[in-house]
Amino acid sequence: MLYGARPLKKDIKTTKNKNNMAIIKKVRGYEPKVGSNCFLADNAVVVGDVTMGDDCSIWFGAVLRGDVNTITIGNRVNIQDNSTIHTLYEKSVTEIGNDVSIGHNVVIHGAKIGDMALIGMGSVILDHAEIGEGAIIAAGSVVLGGTKVGAHELWAGSPAKFKKMVDPSQASEINVKIAKNYLMYSTWYDQEE
Repeated sequence: MLYGARPLKKDIKTTKNKNNMAIIKKVRGYEPKVGSNCFLADNAVVVGDVTMGDDCSIWFGAVLRGDVNTITIGNRVNIQDNSTIHTLYEKSVTEIGNDVSIGHNVVIHGAKIGDMALIGMGSVILDHAEIGEGAIIAAGSVVLGGTKVGAHELWAGSPAKFKKMVDPSQASEINVKIAKNYLMYSTWYDQEE
């Protein structure tokens, strides 16, 4: 068992490598709460005041660090490889809605992400930013602290700026499909012996 890890709940899926498991660690009296049917990759880290809904997947190298404040994650959220979710001590919390896809190498720091949002690979979302329902943040974007991204808006750039409106049904179709795909991908690891 890795240093600091505790046995996982029965309904949390991890990869079948018997020598590795996700690190789930209590910090400052806060123990992560993980919903049912969640997948945590071998080297995913979930620490402190983190509450995760059902059917989530936390991929390789992802870190959810609720050591200084609260991180709340809805249902069917996928946090892809090497992404980091954190907050500011006593100043910001991170809230992530349902059916959200967070691409590879994303940093979300003390921000609110609405339902069915898509955060593109390598993006950075800073404290007190709000990403609306069904919004898309293009890969490599930097959303500055305090920025308000409306529902079904596409933002891109560094710093990120509004580019266009996205058809709500199209955004929903894309974002929900990605969320469902990652749930499916997590089941593949159950099949490995």
